[in-house]
Amino acid sequence: MNWDDVKVFLAVARTGQILGAARRLGLNHATVSRRVAALEEAMGAKLFRRLTTGTELTPAGEHLLSYAERMEAEMISARAEIAGEGEDIAGTVRIGAPDGFGVAFLAPRLWRLAERHPGLVIQLVPVPRSFSLSRREADIAVTVDRPNEGRLVAAKLVDYSLGLYASRSYADAYGLPDSTETLPRHRLVGYVPDLVFSPTLDYASEVSETWDPAFAVSSAMGQVEAVRAGAGIGILHSFIARGFPDLVPVPFVRPIRRSYWLVYHESVRPMRRIQIAADFISEIVEEERKIFL
Repeated sequence: MNWDDVKVFLAVARTGQILGAARRLGLNHATVSRRVAALEEAMGAKLFRRLTTGTELTPAGEHLLSYAERMEAEMISARAEIAGEGEDIAGTVRIGAPDGFGVAFLAPRLWRLAERHPGLVIQLVPVPRSFSLSRREADIAVTVDRPNEGRLVAAKLVDYSLGLYASRSYADAYGLPDSTETLPRHRLVGYVPDLVFSPTLDYASEVSETWDPAFAVSSAMGQVEAVRAGAGIGILHSFIARGFPDLVPVPFVRPIRRSYWLVYHESVRPMRRIQIAADFISEIVEEERKIFL
């Protein structure tokens, strides 16, 4: 089995497209198709179904994928050890995170990692509804759920809380509710339910069974800005809200508890730059753990 053909197979499996794999690998479409055909001939089985929208793995392809990922992990490990990657930390690390944690917490702090290791390029990207570490859409992800599928390494970063907040200007003008019964008399700022990418983030019912926002924003930071502007009362991340003196808590609501997890694919575990970035995120969270609860 040709390792170059296996790398092409992995790219097609992860992108779901011959063309997408070609772009990722810097090859032309015909070369990728030829490499896939050569691997299928060597394996004596069809590995992909060609669809109008791209490709999907056949059962034989699914079976090969697990072996191919283990081969990739061994190659990464060998390269890291032989090339002495730990001596000169360089390359790109892409970190995916929810916008609340990513924008409010990581973005102001990740520059310190780049300062420590000038050869590193750090990319911070939002975690969308459909997201896959197996497809290498990021090297490291911060998630709100512990993954239970795939060859992923996961460790809890920290528990955090959410609460009900209003702007001081809103509170001065309309007062604050003192119970779930008086909450519906106020303007509410919420999220867009069908755009919530995890059931963990669908938490409004923990505040009120009749939560009915007049204004909904599909990002955590957007909700913060709307509440600060006086749009109404919203459920906000407490570690973000406490950073704005113009926001006041609505005290009758008990805090909503959730967790952040640090996750990466098992195959990149040997890469020093990935481990250094993961350790840095854990380090800065531990330094400021008290802000999350």
